[in-house]
Amino acid sequence: QVEEGAFVKENFDELCWTLTAKKNYKPDRNGNSIITHQDAFKLWCLFNFLSEDKYPLVMVPDEVEYLLKKICTAMNVELNSCELDDYLSQESQGQGGLTVWQFLDMVNSGRFLRGIEQEAVSMAVEEVYQEIIEDVLKQARSPHGYLWKKGQLRRNWSERWFTLKPSVLSYYMSEERKEKKGSITLDKHCCVEVLPDRDGKRCMFCVKTSSRTYEMSASDTRQRQEWTLAIQTAIRLQAEGKKSLHKDLKQKRREQREQREQRKAAKEEETQRLKQLQEEKERKLQELELLKEAQRQAEILLQEEEQRRRQQHEEMQRTLEIQLREAEQARASMQAEMVLKEAEAERQRKRILELEDMQERLQEALQQEVKARQDEEAVRYAQARLLAEEEEKLKQLMKLKEEQEEYIIKTQREKQVLKQEMENKNKCLEEAQKQLEEVRVNRQRVDQDVMAAQRKLRQASTNVKHWNVQMNRLMHPIGPGDKRTNVSGGGFAGYQPLLSQRDSSLK
Repeated sequence: QVEEGAFVKENFDELCWTLTAKKNYKPDRNGNSIITHQDAFKLWCLFNFLSEDKYPLVMVPDEVEYLLKKICTAMNVELNSCELDDYLSQESQGQGGLTVWQFLDMVNSGRFLRGIEQEAVSMAVEEVYQEIIEDVLKQARSPHGYLWKKGQLRRNWSERWFTLKPSVLSYYMSEERKEKKGSITLDKHCCVEVLPDRDGKRCMFCVKTSSRTYEMSASDTRQRQEWTLAIQTAIRLQAEGKKSLHKDLKQKRREQREQREQRKAAKEEETQRLKQLQEEKERKLQELELLKEAQRQAEILLQEEEQRRRQQHEEMQRTLEIQLREAEQARASMQAEMVLKEAEAERQRKRILELEDMQERLQEALQQEVKARQDEEAVRYAQARLLAEEEEKLKQLMKLKEEQEEYIIKTQREKQVLKQEMENKNKCLEEAQKQLEEVRVNRQRVDQDVMAAQRKLRQASTNVKHWNVQMNRLMHPIGPGDKRTNVSGGGFAGYQPLLSQRDSSLK
């Protein structure tokens, strides 16, 4: 009776977990459980999402392996697939998979998470839970979840923690996601583009919506590529009308399993057909052997009949000789015997015709045997051709595998070369920064020298003005009747050398 979007799914899941876990979930009472109660609830939600759509709910072995591999990948450990296959083959017999309580007991037993701290397991479960249940397409581990974002009004750059879902790209003050600063609504009309470096920022890209363009900067090229690909995936999901990436992936995995089952059934049917053909071939071989045996028996009978006929012919000749010698004595009885011999000869002719008919049937049987042998040769040729094609496909597969390994080695080498180049560029940048600091220091020193020279110039200018005033006062003309005219030796002419010396010093 609950409609989609009219209730909080997380609260509903917690209610169902509370009603069922108390009776069915049995963790270790000594406190040695691998997972906490909250982690068990999240695994319960993940089980409900990945289980088959039929009651009672079970998760097929492929989905169990998929979930455990994602958890182990989040912890950077490798899952023991062989041990998992042995466990699933024992536990999932007769029901097609594991129930949720069997799955939780398996995880809690520590069989596949042995030697891993509970905190690491909790972080991995939380990461997988956000990715699959909360549809978080991109939220890298710290510090790679932080991006620099350019403001709309102040146009300054701020560091934000970003979280990507299929329909929205949200950003917060920190990775705790307590203070949400904003969100970017994504639809099929949005797009993401890579931008050149500017404003002192590198690895830039932008998200264009119908109302605004958001500019962001990543920490390195790899993070920029991961974020742009994740945002493009979210836009593609919106364009295709899909609300969840993992629901689509789950459906694809289910279709792949069905196709695998169909191929397996077809292979078993082909094997059964080949077995039937082999049995038919053996049956025909047995029939051929029976025909050969019948032909040998017929030849023996024919030889025996020929020998008997010869013996009868010899006996008849002897009897005729006796009859010829006694012909004159018993003509009447000889004629009667001749009639009997003619009747016997007629029966012999009929017998010969029957033998010839039998020989023709034996010839036909022999021709059928030859035809059967030809059919057998054709089947063997087709089988040899199929084996050759299978061998050719295997060679091609091995060649592709070698090419892939060579490409991986080549990529690793290129990665090392790029890393070395980046280190060299960083060293060059540090040297340039040091030179820039030295230039700044020299510039400050030169500015101080210029300011000192300017102060000296202003002081000299002040002194010049003072001396000009004094000289003007001394150069005032002396009126007639002054008795001190000869004291300085000629009035203004006595000061002329002093003015010339002052002007040369100022120059």
